[in-house]
Amino acid sequence: MSSLLHDIITNPEYHDYLAILKGARNGFVYGVKVRFPHALIMAILFGRGSWEARMRVIYRATKQHAFNLAKFVTLYKSFLLVQKKVNGGKARSADTFIAGLLGGYLVFGERTAINEQIVLYVVSRVVASFIPRAGAPYSKSTSPSDVVKPLPPDSRYFTVFAALSWGAVMWLFTNRGESIQPGMFNSMQYMYRDSEIWKDLRTLLWHNT
Repeated sequence: MSSLLHDIITNPEYHDYLAILKGARNGFVYGVKVRFPHALIMAILFGRGSWEARMRVIYRATKQHAFNLAKFVTLYKSFLLVQKKVNGGKARSADTFIAGLLGGYLVFGERTAINEQIVLYVVSRVVASFIPRAGAPYSKSTSPSDVVKPLPPDSRYFTVFAALSWGAVMWLFTNRGESIQPGMFNSMQYMYRDSEIWKDLRTLLWHNT
């Protein structure tokens, strides 16, 4: 049984389909790693109510972030595979944008606090990618900004905004990866490229490598 399973996992014919499975796994794991500590710190510093109520908030935020990333990676890779098959097994440059756009619309099109944070993070990296690249290695810098009485985006425009942002960042990652901020590039590498590689059941589902 284990030999048969190993043969299936390592069979190139099933690679594209198993890559979707591992992509979903990596998206979920990354979402938990990113959201849980953030939600925990925010609950400790700024949370209100009992600790039981705060734990529920942490759980809901972590769950939504993790599942949304898992769903997006699944849809993105699935749309890429469909387009590749439709085009006779050949991938086109525009495929990543189309797949990212559709995935962004379906997963992140609904305006929630978590989705808004993710989309704004993505679009900031998309916009930053148009800044000319320096010859020296990239260095991070942060500059806090204060906003008075913030208003949420109009939900109608946010849906389009989310779709275009995800389509753009997926195209950039595939075709102009050097222009993406290193932190985001590493996270995308983990979810979309590392999920293309495994050696056995352990590295398919339990460990990334």
